[in-house]
Amino acid sequence: MMTILDSIIERKKAEVQVLKKSGATFPAGEFQARSLITALQRAENVAIIAEFKRASPSKGIINQNLNPVQQAKLYESAGASAISVLTDEEGFKGSFADLKKVREAVGIPILCKDFIIDEIQIDAAHAAGADLILLIASVLSLNELTKLYDYASTKGLECLVEVHDKQDLEKALKINASLIGINNRDLKSFKVDLSITEKLGAIAKSTGAFLISESGLSSRADILRVAESGADGVLIGESFMTSSNLSQTFAEFTVPSLRMQK
Repeated sequence: MMTILDSIIERKKAEVQVLKKSGATFPAGEFQARSLITALQRAENVAIIAEFKRASPSKGIINQNLNPVQQAKLYESAGASAISVLTDEEGFKGSFADLKKVREAVGIPILCKDFIIDEIQIDAAHAAGADLILLIASVLSLNELTKLYDYASTKGLECLVEVHDKQDLEKALKINASLIGINNRDLKSFKVDLSITEKLGAIAKSTGAFLISESGLSSRADILRVAESGADGVLIGESFMTSSNLSQTFAEFTVPSLRMQK
């Protein structure tokens, strides 16, 4: 039975073919690279990657009324270390136009959040101004992951390699990923379980990689829990997109970095 993730990847394959047949090219923009790794090294608190996400397949419409530039500026002023921008149109109501606008409006690193399976998507992300991209280990073979990781690196982009189980983590470790995102959400069932960060964090931390806990984080207690499991940062979207008092929500989610205490 085809899962939602399977259908997304099939759609992405079709989108890639359309792009290639159209002869689309993506000249690199004149952007000065910003490093999430550097931001994490300097962070005194658990770093917050704040996400701009209008909708998702699991939640439907989250908030379609927010302006990406205004929201990004609020994120930056509230203390975000980086901003994640969804660029998938059909499932998340995002776009590369959103990413470009956000990149031009703020001075912190921008993550292109998409289902990347081909170099042409990396070219598009780079042209729009992304500083780093998401690579989802579960939808890529080790060979594909290596190829895309290396290609992004030649463009000066950092890669957040997303994992959900030990098999995914093994791939990330084999390519010596510096940034590992532990997704607490199973992309096949959409079930959320914060113990995923606890289980995988213990293994991944021994490598010296920076860990980002993703999905299902909706309280200060959640942030503390994943921080104690080794998370250097957290990626949060829905809680910020629906917050009526963003600065207060940020304050609640701000906890000291355990890395800085060692």
